[in-house]
Amino acid sequence: MPYVDGFVVAVPKKKLKAYAQLSKKAGKVWREYGALDYREWVADDVKPGKWTSFPQSVKLKAGETVVFAWITYKSRAQRDRINAKVMADPRLASMGKGDVPFDAKRMIYGGFASLVKV
Repeated sequence: MPYVDGFVVAVPKKKLKAYAQLSKKAGKVWREYGALDYREWVADDVKPGKWTSFPQSVKLKAGETVVFAWITYKSRAQRDRINAKVMADPRLASMGKGDVPFDAKRMIYGGFASLVKV
């Protein structure tokens, strides 16, 4: 059954180009290890809500934008195998060392099982 990892992150607008470069590199690594798809999208129409919203979810600050992303896998088991390989890959070693163009503490992420397919 298909499986998806989803992410929402705040990225400083002045670092969006650096973020995109890192994302392209990461996406190639995930795809190389077997992910079916890797997509990242920058906010175009995400206004703060009254109770909740994408900007509120990542505690968006002035000068930042929201990025929404997902990685698709054949199954949860495949996702677990691929993510283990990705996390050990030296090409992405800087991602865990604070040398990233976003605040990882405000990243929201998780794995999702398929519910509806039309």
